[in-house]
Amino acid sequence: MTRIFKSPAVDWHFKFAQKLDRVKDERLKEYYSKPLPAADTSISEVTFLALDFETTGLNPSKDGIITIGLVPFTLNRVYLKQARHWTLRPRQKLEEESVVIHGITHNDILNAPDLNEVLDEVLKAMAGHIPVVHYRRIERNFLDNALRSRLGEGIEFPVLDTLEIESQVQHKLAGGLWNKLKGKKPGSVRLGQSRRRYHLPDYTPHHALTDAIATAELLQAQIAHHYDASRPLKEFWL
Repeated sequence: MTRIFKSPAVDWHFKFAQKLDRVKDERLKEYYSKPLPAADTSISEVTFLALDFETTGLNPSKDGIITIGLVPFTLNRVYLKQARHWTLRPRQKLEEESVVIHGITHNDILNAPDLNEVLDEVLKAMAGHIPVVHYRRIERNFLDNALRSRLGEGIEFPVLDTLEIESQVQHKLAGGLWNKLKGKKPGSVRLGQSRRRYHLPDYTPHHALTDAIATAELLQAQIAHHYDASRPLKEFWL
């Protein structure tokens, strides 16, 4: 079988073993000590963790995480009772532009904890699971930068990226000479527009937990429509 993506697969088990040997923070040690599913595991047998952040902006080196939403799921079920949501007090100033987008105000974060205060809970929820995100550079880069500024060491983790999957699907559907002659272009890969293609309901965007649930449902639909669920995890993770 060929990989879904052109980029080479990372040996995440080897990387986790390396990180476990090198990190100093006990919370990170515990995170890296939890075994990941085997790379050859069929994705139908994997328990994923949909993950979403709302942030003060889009630059992980200057902006911070305001809310975290996560929910475990399989290709057949979303475990809503196990969903978690945290509102955090970022070290960065809340800008008016971001408040308009996510609706989180200064009053909402006034008494909220710093990420470091809930990090143990977040990492325990992530441990042993494969995160699923919609645009991996947000969750990966923001969490890595946030931990570097607090702990002096960052974090790396595998993901399935529903935006990347949808981009692959749309480029394939728009490919070919006939489509090129007709001027057909790939469809939008934004979360809401992607969901509508699979007749999934519209949810109010820019709430971390709602977007995490929306991402979980989107992956379920993408696999059901375009892929064989018996394919191994290593073909999908990045």
